[in-house]
Amino acid sequence: MVIRGKLTTSRWLKMRRICGYGAALAVTPYLLIKIVWSLGLLLPTEQMGDASWRMINATTAVLAAVGILLAMAFCRPWGEKLPAWLVALPVWAGTGLLIPLLLLTPVLGPAAITRDKQAGAAEFWVYEQLFVMISLVGVGILLPIALAGYVKARWPEALTGPIDYGELHGDNRQLQVKLGKLVAAGSFLLGALKLYWAVGGTIGIDPALLDNRDVWWHLLTLSMGAWSLAGAWSLLMLTTRRGSLGFLLPMAVTWISSGMLFSYNTYDLLTGIHSNARPAPEYPLARVLTMESGIVLGVTMAIIILLVLHDRRRALMNNGMVTGEAESFK
Repeated sequence: MVIRGKLTTSRWLKMRRICGYGAALAVTPYLLIKIVWSLGLLLPTEQMGDASWRMINATTAVLAAVGILLAMAFCRPWGEKLPAWLVALPVWAGTGLLIPLLLLTPVLGPAAITRDKQAGAAEFWVYEQLFVMISLVGVGILLPIALAGYVKARWPEALTGPIDYGELHGDNRQLQVKLGKLVAAGSFLLGALKLYWAVGGTIGIDPALLDNRDVWWHLLTLSMGAWSLAGAWSLLMLTTRRGSLGFLLPMAVTWISSGMLFSYNTYDLLTGIHSNARPAPEYPLARVLTMESGIVLGVTMAIIILLVLHDRRRALMNNGMVTGEAESFK
């Protein structure tokens, strides 16, 4: 049993290295393209030369650089010594952006190219877009695998074990349940509205902008609705501790859903402020309400996740199921 455990640990460490280095290499083309665009070079459309667009590209270049640093942290010994918040915060936002996007890439990629061509993008933009998609797919697959190995080493209680881990005196389970039900209700309403829009519903949509509901908009709206509903379900599982699926699935779904609600709505809020932004088909009030409620729901979900993990670790350590020591590189 000891030999088998050492072999399993060795495999996870090897996988962390391979996927960590692979993710860093995959995101490099994206970083280089964003740096070039932020400098005003090789722009696919004239409007991307505006100061607001260049600022957005510079910001995403910084995010790509952070992604490379995270990938290296997951596969190098110094990564296990970083403060938990310094790892968790960008990983939470990053997985919320990448994993839902990865599932849509086969359709969203061609839709993005078509949309940009209609906006007057240069022909070479197709090749740049392919590099961007390859980077996103590569990092979307490899980074979560490296993250899983990192989390298994440092916080094993976040990946394994039953969903009901018992109770300790002084825990905050009642707060988790009440807050979880409230956030789940909000996520359900937001998800239902997004799905209604995605299948063609027009309540809250400006009749003069119906043609702006292109494939890109429908897919992102559908994705937001689906992940909102999935997050409502998984959050209830986590806080009420019911179900026979174990802890990993509801934990992962809640993590991704909360990160997506925050990241995508924050990105929409920021990109919607520049002068050349494509008019959204929703009425301004409906758009603002859904974006800001999504951000609030995502952040509150994340807070609940922290409460759950805190109580779970205490309970498992009290039962002797977690030692509090992380596996380390040899």
